[in-house]
Amino acid sequence: MQARLASGIFLLGFLCAAAFGAGAGTAPLVVAGRIAGPVHPASAAYLRRLLSGARDSGAKLVILELSTPGGLLTSTREMATAILESPVPVATYVAPSGSSAASAGFFLLLAGDVAAMAPGTNSGAAHPVGGEGQDLSKTMTSKVEQDARAFIRSLARQRGRNAEKAESAVTSSASFTETEAKEAGLIDVIARDRADLLRQLEGRKVARVGGASAPLALSGARIESRDMGSLERLLGVVSHPNIAYVLFLAGLVGLYFELASPGAVLPGVVGGISLLLALYAFSVLPVSLAGIALILFAVLLFLAEIKVTSHGLLAVGGAVALLAGSAMLFSGRGNAAGYRVDLTIVVPSVALTLAVVAFLAWNTVRLRRLPVRTGRESLLGETGVVVRSMEDGRGTVMVHGEYWDARGAPAAEAGERVRVTRVEGFTLHVERRL
Repeated sequence: MQARLASGIFLLGFLCAAAFGAGAGTAPLVVAGRIAGPVHPASAAYLRRLLSGARDSGAKLVILELSTPGGLLTSTREMATAILESPVPVATYVAPSGSSAASAGFFLLLAGDVAAMAPGTNSGAAHPVGGEGQDLSKTMTSKVEQDARAFIRSLARQRGRNAEKAESAVTSSASFTETEAKEAGLIDVIARDRADLLRQLEGRKVARVGGASAPLALSGARIESRDMGSLERLLGVVSHPNIAYVLFLAGLVGLYFELASPGAVLPGVVGGISLLLALYAFSVLPVSLAGIALILFAVLLFLAEIKVTSHGLLAVGGAVALLAGSAMLFSGRGNAAGYRVDLTIVVPSVALTLAVVAFLAWNTVRLRRLPVRTGRESLLGETGVVVRSMEDGRGTVMVHGEYWDARGAPAAEAGERVRVTRVEGFTLHVERRL
């Protein structure tokens, strides 16, 4: 009887576990990601990874939370394209409360299959500006603004949103609270959190690119967060023009220090790492080859200053080349956003670089002016002690703790001090020290 009862309890537990496992396995998957900070190439790479992972996992929805002040227009286009082409529906969601999706973030918000905002958030202000927020030239402003207006209209119409209101964010830097955006037909949902968002999206039909539509079945969904990795966050920081510029200069200075003072090791290691990180940033930023060439030419002039007596002319030329290269560094093709290195970064960096170069040059010149301390030349003028009397002008003397055959100083007695006047092979010519 007890055996049958135990078997029944075991079977019941097994069936319950199987049912629970089957229920968990069929619960729809929702993948959640977050972009907090500027939009840059690392953000685009993260979004592509997020969307491809959601597709491979069979997710029913991707929630992309936004909290960004803006970023590169080129990266924004890549990310908007990835959202539009995603086989998994994407809900772009400005959250949590207090967040903002400005400039590039507004484009991403409109690109989503579902656009949502949390209470106490805002979005818009998408007028194009330079990389440091500066105004662009009149010609560049007109060119970039027209491109951005066409882009925002295309996104809004593709998703059935108010294209006129969306365009006002570009033309007049209009910004919208969550309520204003909902009333203007720019977003679909105002949700307190992810759970509230899923509740409101349950059963909603989502119009996909190409005209197809499908209802969202999200009841009992399990949410899986997939945030940016540490490497992606690091690369995002490195991709900022100011950081890339500082790393590039630090790399060059480190290698310069290592070449000027071989054996220091640490400057060479730090300089090499900095230079590699800068080269990665340059690979994703609109870099001008002329700017890089001018900076490298400046380094060559600094090196020549140590070798050539130019009375500072080479160093001045290097400083001018460094400043010009810094100003031109991010003026390459594709720089429609007007990215450049901030002058508040350029001036201190150039000043610090010049200070390091000047210190190394001065130190090198100072060392060269010191008397020779090694080799045969270092023996000239040194004082030695006669070890074996020089009765016939020949004998043995000790100099620098070494025994040498010596000539000169006739009749010099052992213990007498003599001075080296010439070195001939392994023989020293000496004279009595007065």
